[in-house]
Amino acid sequence: MIKAGVVGATGYTGLELLRLLVKHPQATIHVVTSRAESGKPVADIFPGLRGEIDLCFSEHETSLLKDCDIVFFATPNATAMHQVPALLQAGLKIIDLSADFRLQDAQLWSRWYGQTHAAEELLDQAVYGLPELHREKIAKASLVANPGCYPTAVILALIPALEAGIIDPQSIIADAKSGISGAGRKAELHNNFCEASENFKAYAVPGHRHLPEICQALNTLAKKTVSLTFVPHLVPMVRGIHATVYAQLLQKKIDIQSLYEKRYKDEPFIDVMPMGSHPDTRSVRGSNYCRLAAHTSRESNTLVLLSVIDNLTKGAAGQAIQNMNIMFGLDETAGLTFPPLSP
Repeated sequence: MIKAGVVGATGYTGLELLRLLVKHPQATIHVVTSRAESGKPVADIFPGLRGEIDLCFSEHETSLLKDCDIVFFATPNATAMHQVPALLQAGLKIIDLSADFRLQDAQLWSRWYGQTHAAEELLDQAVYGLPELHREKIAKASLVANPGCYPTAVILALIPALEAGIIDPQSIIADAKSGISGAGRKAELHNNFCEASENFKAYAVPGHRHLPEICQALNTLAKKTVSLTFVPHLVPMVRGIHATVYAQLLQKKIDIQSLYEKRYKDEPFIDVMPMGSHPDTRSVRGSNYCRLAAHTSRESNTLVLLSVIDNLTKGAAGQAIQNMNIMFGLDETAGLTFPPLSP
C-alpha cells in the first residue's frame, strides 16, 4: 500500500483528498497535518469521515511525513515551496495542489504571487500535472504541480483545436464560472451566504493568477505565444466550473466533433458529448470527469467550446490522485471511477 501524507487538510481541497483517499484500493493515509487543528481527531473536524479515518491532525513539520511514499500539499500558495525540497531529498514523491510549482519562470511567479520563490531550483524539475498532456512525464516525476481548476477546464477544452492548428491562437477568449468552494474555506464577506446567494459577478478582470498558468500551457500547444482573454466569474453554487471558450476558426470545412472524439477517445475522464450538447456542472459534481462539447456559430467563423468540471475533484483532489496513480504505475482510474452526485 502507498503511504500518503496530506499537508493542510482542513480546507475544501484537503477534505476532498481525504474523502477520496480513504476509499483508494492501493493507498492509505499515514499522516494528516493542520497547524490550527493539531492534536484534534480528523473525524471530529470532519464528521463525514467518522469510521473512515482514526488519525489526529499533526503539525506541518512532523517527522511522520518522511515515513510516507507520497505527500500531497493542499496548502495556501507560497507554503509548499518551503517544505518540498527536504522531502524530495528524503526520497518522497510530491504532488503540490497550490500554485508554487506550476509556472516555470520564477520571475513570472513572483510578479503574480507577490514574493520571491523559495525553491526556484525545483521549477525545471516540476511536471505540470495534466495527465491528458503530460502522462509520460508524470510517470517519471518526483514533483508534480497539480493544475488549477480554471486552467484544467480551459486547457482541456483547447487541446485538440490547438494541436490540430485549426484556430487562431490570437483570438482566444475564456469566459469561466466557478462555484464558491473555489475561493476556499476561509471566512470572507463575499463568500457569506447572504452575499453570494442570488448574485453573479465577474472578478479579477485585469488579470487572474491562473492566466499565466493557462497561457504557459497554451503557448506550448500552439508552439507560439497565444493571446488569451480570461474572465472568471463567481456563481452561487457550491461546486463546479463551467468554461465557455471562444476562438476563430482558420479552416471552415473540418469535422470538429470527430477531431475531439479522436483526440480524447482513450482518456478515461474526458467525455466528449454528442454534437449539439450543452454539458452542465451538475453532470460532473463530485466526480473526476470533464465533459466537453464543441459548437460552431452559424453567423460567424467562431468555435465555441463548453467545458465543465468539479473544481474540487478534476480541478484539484481527483486530478491529484489521478497523478498519484500514474506516478506509482497503478491503473490511472484507481479510486476515481465513481459516478457524479445527483441531484
